[in-house]
Amino acid sequence: MLKVVYKLLLLTTNLRPKKLTVYDLSGNAASEVELPPVFNYPLRMDVIRRAFHASLTSRIRPKGRDLLAGKRRIGESWGINRSVARVPRLDNGRAVIAPMTKGGRLAHPPRVNAKVHEDVNSKERLLAIVSALSATSEVKIVKSRGHVVNHEQLPVIVVDDFEKINITSDAKKVLMSLKLWDDVVRAQEKTKIISGKGKMRGRKYREPKSLLIITSSCDVPVAKALRNLPGVDVVAADNINVELLAPGGSPGRLTLITLKALDIISRKFEVVTL
Repeated sequence: MLKVVYKLLLLTTNLRPKKLTVYDLSGNAASEVELPPVFNYPLRMDVIRRAFHASLTSRIRPKGRDLLAGKRRIGESWGINRSVARVPRLDNGRAVIAPMTKGGRLAHPPRVNAKVHEDVNSKERLLAIVSALSATSEVKIVKSRGHVVNHEQLPVIVVDDFEKINITSDAKKVLMSLKLWDDVVRAQEKTKIISGKGKMRGRKYREPKSLLIITSSCDVPVAKALRNLPGVDVVAADNINVELLAPGGSPGRLTLITLKALDIISRKFEVVTL
């Protein structure tokens, strides 16, 4: 059951329905399906970037400093005519409290009330998701992201039997037959060790994004079969978001969608054309 149905207004009168080939697990054409009108929505780079930035910064936890940090010392300035700086000092002459002293306060510490994330309207976020979803059907935009594209029409639609695969080697054979494995190899070859101290903090490698696979549910067996492939993400049709559809705020990710997931997307995003 779909919890929410979004009705979108598409200000286009002469839209031609795009028919795509549905592939079986051997890479052969099984049937044809009409692409939902939501994939004809115009590209809005500004809205996508704004929604991505809001989603990315929403995970940042606010941090601050203790209001008394560096101030828990009893010190008074000695005043003038002592040939020393007029900063708070202890009886032994050690300077305290001031920002340039050892153990003193910070000059401009982080504030808890600082705004660390960007807000975005719910309708604006919806528009960004729809626009990023539509960009997955444009071959030129997908190639501009650096993906290896061996298809003339996107996204790649596959039969529902794809969701029943539970072994990674079988999933690899299907991706090779669908001409999508080259993009996974690209992500593997371009995975690099980052520079800096981040290597000691659980982020040693920089891994490019590869395939996005949209399934009907997050509990399907193929999710476990694909989770260890470099750059590959598996998401349910009800949980698609801007960070997966447009990594880094750049739309046009190479996408594979099952028939059942495509039906969920078409019913979730209803388009009213004028």
